[in-house]
Amino acid sequence: MNSIEAYENDIQLQLDFLKSFKKQKTLSASSQKNILFSGSGDSLVSALLAESFSNGLTKAMDPLDLYQNKSLAKSKQVYFVSISGNTITNIKVAKIAKKALAITSQPQSKLAKASDRTILLKSTNSGIFTAGSISFLESALTCISLVSNIKIPNISLFRKAATSAKKAKLSKRIFVLGNFHTFPIAMYCAAKFYEILGYDVHYSRIEQFSHMELFSAKRGDTVIIFEEKNPHTKQLGKNLKNIGINVVHPDVPKEKLSQVIFCVFFSQLISLYEAKRTRKKECHFVTAEKVRDVSNRMIY
Repeated sequence: MNSIEAYENDIQLQLDFLKSFKKQKTLSASSQKNILFSGSGDSLVSALLAESFSNGLTKAMDPLDLYQNKSLAKSKQVYFVSISGNTITNIKVAKIAKKALAITSQPQSKLAKASDRTILLKSTNSGIFTAGSISFLESALTCISLVSNIKIPNISLFRKAATSAKKAKLSKRIFVLGNFHTFPIAMYCAAKFYEILGYDVHYSRIEQFSHMELFSAKRGDTVIIFEEKNPHTKQLGKNLKNIGINVVHPDVPKEKLSQVIFCVFFSQLISLYEAKRTRKKECHFVTAEKVRDVSNRMIY
């Protein structure tokens, strides 16, 4: 099984996973005020989702920022999100945090051993080196459930996302826009394009795009909008089309958790379909060995 096939298989595994997902006990509002969530890459996305679903009670922070500003870690309980549990900066911060909790799939990892408590991620996957999908979804829902009493939406969202993703037309330069709850997924979507295809992708909040990134956009570029169709997003889409920019605006649900899960599926599937369209067999980050070596040297 190549890494694109493994990615597709892991995406499909999410449907059974959603049916069996067990929520965490939601933390009280007073507890949330004294908590930071931290992680890198996809795990930072999960941390940012905790911040938005807590309505700002908790904060998401980059682990290097915490390490370089140690007083923050020493004064707070820090939830570290790390699938591998081996990201070196997380481990360093866990050792100095007032209290550290690891959200990881590796109970014997260095992060788990450096933490006071562990929440174990148990989802299964293909066991092949590929881009993160089911592991990310589990970490994201775990973080969200710690700060909000959630109900998992119907898996029909997957079929809707698949239909939208198949219809989407892309260029190799893409902007992904999101709102308070979906901006983290805009980041995640960009990451899938980086990892799988090596495309030039940017992510932004919807409002900020019109102030900044728009001025670097060119005719033929693609803008993906992760927000329900409302007067503001419809006007943005119309204005962009008028200057020759390709707009992908899927039918995003209004309910917040449904928005997030729909956009997660859409992000995974649109990158998968683009890989199939271009006949890729392996994820870009698997074959880009020199770049991956630099990444590994910095991360681990």
